[in-house]
Amino acid sequence: MPTYPPPLLLGTATFNYQYVSDPLNPEILPALSIVTRTLELGISAFDTSPYYGPSEQILGAALSHPSNAAQYPRSSYFLVTKAGRIGPSEFDYSPEWIRYSVYRSLERLGGGAGGSAGHLDLVYLHDAEFVTPREVLGAIRELRRLRDEEGVIRYVGISGYPVTALCDLAALVASETGEPLDAVLSYGHFTIQNTTLSTSAVQRFEAAGVDVVLNASMLGMGLLTTRGADAGPMASWHPSPEGLRKAVRSLVGLAQAEGEKLEVVAIRWAMDNWAREGASKGGSSPYLPKGTRVGVNVMGVATVAELEETYRVFRSVIEGYNPAADASATDNKELAQAHDWSLERRDKIQKLVERMWEALGAEWKDYSWSSPDPGFVNTRKKEEMGVVPQDDGITEKYSKKKQVR
Repeated sequence: MPTYPPPLLLGTATFNYQYVSDPLNPEILPALSIVTRTLELGISAFDTSPYYGPSEQILGAALSHPSNAAQYPRSSYFLVTKAGRIGPSEFDYSPEWIRYSVYRSLERLGGGAGGSAGHLDLVYLHDAEFVTPREVLGAIRELRRLRDEEGVIRYVGISGYPVTALCDLAALVASETGEPLDAVLSYGHFTIQNTTLSTSAVQRFEAAGVDVVLNASMLGMGLLTTRGADAGPMASWHPSPEGLRKAVRSLVGLAQAEGEKLEVVAIRWAMDNWAREGASKGGSSPYLPKGTRVGVNVMGVATVAELEETYRVFRSVIEGYNPAADASATDNKELAQAHDWSLERRDKIQKLVERMWEALGAEWKDYSWSSPDPGFVNTRKKEEMGVVPQDDGITEKYSKKKQVR
C-alpha cells in the first residue's frame, strides 16, 4: 500500500448482537458517541463487515451524521470492510456476490437513504480459510477488477483465523496472479494467550510480498477480559474450549495481584509487542518520526470508556518511540519522562505476561481452535452461488452508474 493505514483502527465487530444485546439501542451501544470520539482522538480508520450484523449501517450512520460529516469529510478517514461471508456457515465468493457485497457496503457505509461512501479504502475476503483456494483467487480477481475498472476499491486483502492458511493463501495469490496482496488481517493470534503471528509468519508474508499485516482481536474476541467469554452474549458462540476458558480465568487473579486489569495487560502487551514485531508490515502515524512504521492493531470497543482506555494505552506505547532530543527544554523533559515511563511499563507488563504464560502451560499457550471445524460444510448451495437480491435497488443503481461512465 503506498498509503499506509494508521497504526490503530476502530473495529466494529462489537456493533453486533454477538457482543451486545441490542446494538441498535444507543443506550446499550452508544455508537455515535464512540465514532465521534474516535475521530476526535485522531483515530482515522474503521474496520467493519456485512457479516457483523448491523455494523455497517451503524457505522455509516455515525460517520454521515451531520455533526461528524461537517468536520470529517470522506477523504479524512480510512474505511475497511469485507466480503464473501454471509452467515456462520454460509459463504459466497463468486464474482457476482463479491461485486454485490461491495456495492451494498458502499451504500450502507454512506449512511443509507441513497448515500454512498464513494469508495472503500480496503476490502478483505472475509475468513478465507472456509473456501477453496480456487474460490479465493476468483474473488481476488473480481475485487481487483472493481479497483481497476470501477475505482470503488483502493486496496485488496484477505482476513482469517489460521495463520498458516493466511500465509499459504498470500503466497498462492502472489504466484498465481503475479500481484501480491495489499493487506492481510489476522485475528486472535497475537495476544497474551496466542503469539502465533510472530517473526516466522511475518517473514512468510514478507516473502509473499504482502505490504501490511494487521493484528485484530487483542482480547481474543472477549476471552482475555475480566468477565471472560462465559458472560454476556459471547457465551453462546465463542469457540474457545472450556479448558482454555478456565486457564484464562486464572490470569485475572494474577493481574489483580499486581493492581492490573487483565484486559489492560492484554492490550498493552499486544500493542507494544506488535508495534515492533509487525513494524516491517506496519503503518505510519503523525505521532511518530517521519518514515517510522509500527505494527497495526485493530481495537474493538463497546463503550466510550473502553475507547478512552485503549487509546490511552496506545499513546503510552507510542511515547516509547519518542525520546526527547534535548531534555533541558520543558516540553522535551516531559516527553523524556513519558518515554522512560513507557519503557518501564513495557518491562513490568512483559514480566507479568511471562508469569501468565507459565500459568497457561504448554497446553493452552499458543493454542488455536479449529477454523473451520472438522466436517464443515458451506450451507450456501451450489445453485445459490452468485444469486443476489434484486429488490433492494443496489445492482440496478450501480449498473446505471457503469453505463454513465
